[in-house]
Amino acid sequence: MIPRTLFDADLEGFRDSVRKFLEQEAAPYHEQWEKDGQVSRELWLKAGELGFLCPMLPEEYGGVGADFRYSAVIMEEISRAGLSGIGWGLHSDIVAPYILNYGSEEQKQKYLPKMASGEMITAIAMTEPGAGSDLQGVKTTAIRQGDHYILNGSKTFITNGQLADLVIVVAKTDPKEGAKGTSLLLVETAWEGFEKGQNLNKVGMKAQDTSELFFQDVKVPADNLLGAMEGQGFFQLMQELPAERLQVALTAVAAAEAAWQWTLDYVKERKAFGKPVIAFQNTRFKLAELKAEITAARVFTDRCLELHLDKKLDIPTAAMLKQHTTDLQCKVMDECVQLHGGYGYMWEYPIARAWADSRVQRIYAGTNEIMKEIVARSF
Repeated sequence: MIPRTLFDADLEGFRDSVRKFLEQEAAPYHEQWEKDGQVSRELWLKAGELGFLCPMLPEEYGGVGADFRYSAVIMEEISRAGLSGIGWGLHSDIVAPYILNYGSEEQKQKYLPKMASGEMITAIAMTEPGAGSDLQGVKTTAIRQGDHYILNGSKTFITNGQLADLVIVVAKTDPKEGAKGTSLLLVETAWEGFEKGQNLNKVGMKAQDTSELFFQDVKVPADNLLGAMEGQGFFQLMQELPAERLQVALTAVAAAEAAWQWTLDYVKERKAFGKPVIAFQNTRFKLAELKAEITAARVFTDRCLELHLDKKLDIPTAAMLKQHTTDLQCKVMDECVQLHGGYGYMWEYPIARAWADSRVQRIYAGTNEIMKEIVARSF
């Protein structure tokens, strides 16, 4: 493999700590969490104690002031272990940066330390039943009345939706405007009028709580507007989406690497026609092809990670990365299931779960068709 020069000895030591934690505290329980439709809150609290939540936050807000490479390690290890129920990435590396980058000092002090400790679990509510990748089509409204906004509408496919204590809600504060009328609001799920719908029954990612959310005349304090003024929501979303798409790519490549290794181990042991499956040329050639493509994707992803650390990862490049790595992830999973034969279709085999989990990667964070449109507009 081409050495990953971004990760020094300290980071690899951190990786070992994360891996051991997941092996002890998550892997033995993930099958039960799949049945429950969510992971336990205890896992979040344990992770908070060890600094695995929101590590990039400054110390005054409960973090350790680490750079994004530490978050990348956590995401990769979760993905490599097939622990798709754990929604830390969205909490730590999507929601927290919104509050850190655009929130008031009061908002930061109120919410970020509890996020870092695991006391407060968060989500972001963009998608609606009638508006997926088209964020300008949002129908949820937040109309100012005195010192409050009155929030009405609904969201769907919301990761961490059942466990969430705080949700960033994308809403129209000026419904007459398009993107210019969009704002982000910090909404606590305990407030009157906020209702969590059903925990959605997905094809994969069974242990991750993904929910419908409903808002009926929810009174949101005006101070919970994210940003200095109304109408900044679409700009804020566009600024943060490249980082979200990098995260998807990091998990995609880590999952592909893990699936490849599981498959290599399997075909060395499994026999057909009196010899190991690895002895057949087709098997070796398939694995060689996948190895080359995964290696290329890893180099591309690490370069984009480097750009992100330098604050130079632009929207079209992030879109290319997300589209390429998630398409590859799905290809790898499909080929690896095939090399497992019938056992690859059995739920108790990690490759079957990984295959089911992978498909949504091409849909969320903007569909891959939207990613191609973004790239094409940059020509």
